[in-house]
Amino acid sequence: MQKFTMYSRKSVFFSVCLVLFVCSGFETAEESTEIIEHTLLKHYDSSVDGAALKRFELQVTNNGFCKYKKIYANGKTEFFSFNLSRFKDIEYYGSIERGELLLYTNSDDVIVQTHNDRKGDVDSMATHMVIPLKEVDQDVLNNLAKQFKQINTRLAKK
Repeated sequence: MQKFTMYSRKSVFFSVCLVLFVCSGFETAEESTEIIEHTLLKHYDSSVDGAALKRFELQVTNNGFCKYKKIYANGKTEFFSFNLSRFKDIEYYGSIERGELLLYTNSDDVIVQTHNDRKGDVDSMATHMVIPLKEVDQDVLNNLAKQFKQINTRLAKK
């Protein structure tokens, strides 16, 4: 009887370890959003707008929104946002040193807002968001595309 108890304890212990090991290999949505946000912030090219750009904000939230805000020295603000469940495709135009990342959505799903502009405040919709990047190689771009598609798939299932 003691051998049976000892073997059952060992098998339960190893089963629990196996389940924890298997589950730890999968990325959660939070990890994917953190990876995307960290990568975009690391490779963001603020020199595109030059001295006119005072600061920028890039955020990928856990509830599935990609937000990009540019604040200029003259007070003008541009804000872009879309839900990652509406994500369609990703493209990169440029070289390793400098380029533009285009995030496409299914339709006019990108919210575009400008404030304090000489032409007036504008609220509109777009089919893509453009983020300037620098020093980005093929592996980084492939990983970004993979992360965006994983989040899109998870959000589409909900």
